[in-house]
Formats: sequence, C-alpha cells, structure tokens
Amino acid sequence: MTDSTRKALRRSKDNRVLLGICGGLGEFFGINPIWFRIGFIIAAIPGGLPGILLYLLLWLIIPKA
Repeated sequence: MTDSTRKALRRSKDNRVLLGICGGLGEFFGINPIWFRIGFIIAAIPGGLPGILLYLLLWLIIPKA
C-alpha cells in the first residue's frame, strides 16, 4: 500500500455513536466498528476506568474527519 492509497486515521463523521472513535477505527482497519464498541465496553466493565480513559485518550489523539 502506498502513501497515496493509505487511509488516514480520523474520527468518523458518519458512523458515530458518541465521538466517532469506534467508527473511525473501523473505517481505518476495514472492520465493523461494533467490534471496537464491544471492546471498549468490555474494557469499561472492571470499574470503568480502563475503557473510559482509553476512549478519551483516543479522542484527544485522533483528529476529526
């Protein structure tokens, strides 16, 4: 894959529930964003902190589309 055909990691404008993080990850990796959503929910179950912190960190790092 060359640089001109590589898709940039961005938060999704169209496929979003909250901030577009999972939609953007799904578009970047070419898989259904529901898997990322399930992963964040599972990470949030033990006290909530790991999943929420990771989600907020990605919100700060990944630019808007």
